[in-house]
Amino acid sequence: MADLPLPADAADWWRTAAIYQVYVRSFADGDGDGTGDLAGVRARLPYLAELGVDALWFTPWYLSPLADGGYDVADYRTIDPAFGTLDEAEKLIAEARALGLRTIVDIVPNHVSDQHAWFRAALAAGPGSPERALFHFRPGRGESGELPPGDWPSQFNGAATWTRVPDGEWYLHLFTPQQPDLNWDHPTVRREHEDVLRFWFERGVSGVRIDSAALLAKDPALPDLAGRPSEPWPPGTGEVHPYIDRDDLHTIYRSWRAIADAYGAVFVGEVWLPDSERFARYLRPDELHSAFNFSFLSCPWDAGRLRTSIEETLAEHAPVGAPATWVLCNHDVTRTVTRYGRADTGFDFAAKAFGTPTDPALGTRRARAAALLTLALPGAVYVYQGEELGLPEADIPIGRIQDPMHFRSGGTDPGRDGCRVPLPWTAEPWHDPWLPQPEDWGTYAADRQDGDPDSMLTLYRTALGLRRAAGGFGGGSLAWLSAPPGVLAFARPDGLVCVVNLSGGPIPLPAHSSLLLSSSALDGAGLLPQDTAVWLRT
Repeated sequence: MADLPLPADAADWWRTAAIYQVYVRSFADGDGDGTGDLAGVRARLPYLAELGVDALWFTPWYLSPLADGGYDVADYRTIDPAFGTLDEAEKLIAEARALGLRTIVDIVPNHVSDQHAWFRAALAAGPGSPERALFHFRPGRGESGELPPGDWPSQFNGAATWTRVPDGEWYLHLFTPQQPDLNWDHPTVRREHEDVLRFWFERGVSGVRIDSAALLAKDPALPDLAGRPSEPWPPGTGEVHPYIDRDDLHTIYRSWRAIADAYGAVFVGEVWLPDSERFARYLRPDELHSAFNFSFLSCPWDAGRLRTSIEETLAEHAPVGAPATWVLCNHDVTRTVTRYGRADTGFDFAAKAFGTPTDPALGTRRARAAALLTLALPGAVYVYQGEELGLPEADIPIGRIQDPMHFRSGGTDPGRDGCRVPLPWTAEPWHDPWLPQPEDWGTYAADRQDGDPDSMLTLYRTALGLRRAAGGFGGGSLAWLSAPPGVLAFARPDGLVCVVNLSGGPIPLPAHSSLLLSSSALDGAGLLPQDTAVWLRT
């Protein structure tokens, strides 16, 4: 499959692509068992092609006990039976390619599942064994080793990161106990992941998304934080964090880049770093091709802060010649419609709470405007499944929550299940879905929105179609235009102008020859209403 022909623009398609995130478990159910699967995705490939995206990013579809939504991988070379088979995955990749859709798969290099063959062997082999050297096993502290070996907090709400096994040793897991961290100083760990990359590139995938890309390398001494923050330490201190953004990572990614280049494939990294200079290091020409833009994703609906985020994003990418990426939400983040309808429109994992009020109509209006904003910016854009349907965050009954973030927080964090509810393709709900669909989910159904000129689906189809066919989108420059307070206005090549009104009232449009698209209707006087965006041609 790797020798299938690619379009002529294959070399740099990723620089301006619109990429659709598929959370397989909730995308489409092909066999009626309540769980999304590859058969469901294959049946919906024409829908995705019609939507107008260029590539599909699949969250982990590998064999997994699903302790953390598939990010606890037991075998990278096997598709989880709940989703299908390796043969089906190969057919999906080929069928998508025939429709002009490239495939990106997820790799989770920081850890594996506790059901992975390596970890089972490590538990059986005992202390001091070569099998345990693939992980971070340590004796405990205290008189009988009854205390954890270190003080690192979990990525999930500060819970413990060490678990004791029956022979007395402890192992490190930055996430759940079911996700033991790998020892990236070990050559076997590095060789295995390089082989996994080749395995999927040989099957025709065009790229790999790297989960938790800044966490792999650890200080071999695993030193205590001793009260220091678990986030990246501020620049200029001269000190290196023991497990975040260590320089060793760049050697790993350079070796990966050589493999990707041999296949014409690309990487996108999940890199959360406040230091723009260190962030840009991951995007040097011999490392990762792109990285997610979390500053923009978490930014409130505020003109000044959005402009600052856009400017800083473009500035930090410019020195290494990498394209920016624009993301409004994903499988971990509160859905855009709900977030933009709240008093606090930003996003912070630590601030998530049950019962936060939201205004769905306001959130929807802002989400429509935000869609045009992101699709007009230079670089690549990611669309999370259901975003094109205007889905809100769902309230999951306490007894149905499955996300470990909820349980490891002691029940205070609602978790991420609310953005992972199965998509409504028709008004008829899924049969016994793995997460319950709200009673009003049918009102968002794709078949109801199809053909409705005012629907969110029509807006996305129209915008993505213009982005692909009309001049001025994708790569190229961005120049800010003079605008009233609370308004974002910028020019792109070929006379394209985007205006987003975040002010308190309607505003006149700048001079233009044509109006290409508006997120909501202009008012009776032809003014641009509040929380509305337009694309103009001058």
